[in-house]
Amino acid sequence: MEEKTILLVEDNLDDVDLTIMAFKKSNILNKVIVAKDGAEALDYLYGTGMYAGRDTKELPVVILLDLKLPKIDGMGVLRSIRQNEVTRLIPVVILTSSAEQRDVVEGYKLGANSYIRKPVDYEQFSEAVKVLGLYWILWNATPQSLNR
Repeated sequence: MEEKTILLVEDNLDDVDLTIMAFKKSNILNKVIVAKDGAEALDYLYGTGMYAGRDTKELPVVILLDLKLPKIDGMGVLRSIRQNEVTRLIPVVILTSSAEQRDVVEGYKLGANSYIRKPVDYEQFSEAVKVLGLYWILWNATPQSLNR
């Protein structure tokens, strides 16, 4: 059985560390690929740039996507994912500090599966990541996981 990989697209290293610690605390030990900007996330998904030659048949089971990213913002990443035949069914959870209603609406219009505002408090953040991990990694069935 293939390992279920999580793609975390996040430029804030503190948030990356908190997310990974929260996964470990919750015994979610899946491989986490971290992309520090939108361009790196797309390079990973499409096997280009620094990920040239990567087996692109191995897709993440879920993408945790921040919106405020360098190079290509989260909405641009989401738009690209949903326009590509290979990646468009990957669940994408927007995990961001933005509470702007226009971001919520735009995210769902572009095909986000969920929109989660990052809690400021560590314990709340940890609990949110735990629930996200349990749902998207253990309980959610995707077309990819059904074929494994």
